[in-house]
Amino acid sequence: MPGLVPGIHVFHSAGKTFMAGTRPAMTNMFRAVAAKGSLEIVGVSFVADLSGALFWQEQSLLVVSDLHLEKGSSFAARGVLLPPYDTAATLGRLAMVIARHDPKMVIALGDSFHDRSAHDRLSVADRNAIAALQARRDWIWISGNHDPALPTNLGGIVATEVAIGPIAFRHEPTGAAGEIAGHLHPKARVATRARSVERRCFASDGERAVMPAFGAYTGGLSIRDAAFAKIFQTAGLVAHVLGDFRLHAIAASRCY
Repeated sequence: MPGLVPGIHVFHSAGKTFMAGTRPAMTNMFRAVAAKGSLEIVGVSFVADLSGALFWQEQSLLVVSDLHLEKGSSFAARGVLLPPYDTAATLGRLAMVIARHDPKMVIALGDSFHDRSAHDRLSVADRNAIAALQARRDWIWISGNHDPALPTNLGGIVATEVAIGPIAFRHEPTGAAGEIAGHLHPKARVATRARSVERRCFASDGERAVMPAFGAYTGGLSIRDAAFAKIFQTAGLVAHVLGDFRLHAIAASRCY
């Protein structure tokens, strides 16, 4: 597996240390791409992929959150029968995003597995799919509240958080500037002329962001929920709603 790039701090225990960094210059090509769906956090620009992933082109880094693999089998064990295809579907979508951006590194931002034993229920095919996605790139699993004790036999490395320049990646949001987190599964409901539409979204005020859940069976929490007010204590909270063809930036106050 390739070695991690110098300047990337991986934390294996809880902490809030940040590495000082500077914003890399964007290429003209990247500016054109970013205009179609971009998100800026403390001056760092990301491509906001309509799948719900973030791509940091200067670092060749792809970030996804809350895959919740094997949620279907977890529900089945409790007598709630769901089609057992969520893991394959989620990994298939992830494969398409990785093919689109060809990152050198992938960070899975916590709750990659739905429960503590979910990784043991992976089929051989799904294990092989994960290994194929990890080939020729660095891979970091960040532990979440659903999967606090990730195994070391799935490839990649396990960490509690990662800091690159002014950006800190962790599972549960704290509200710190420069933070990109998951956990809350933000969604937004907005009114159109004909009807109301509810979609997953990135929640951001330009200083921090919470990513949408990527998993096939994951639900969502309204961006108007009090949980977001605790994280975003400013008036600038925006729902970057995942549309069919582009990202729609809508003030959280206009959502319901």
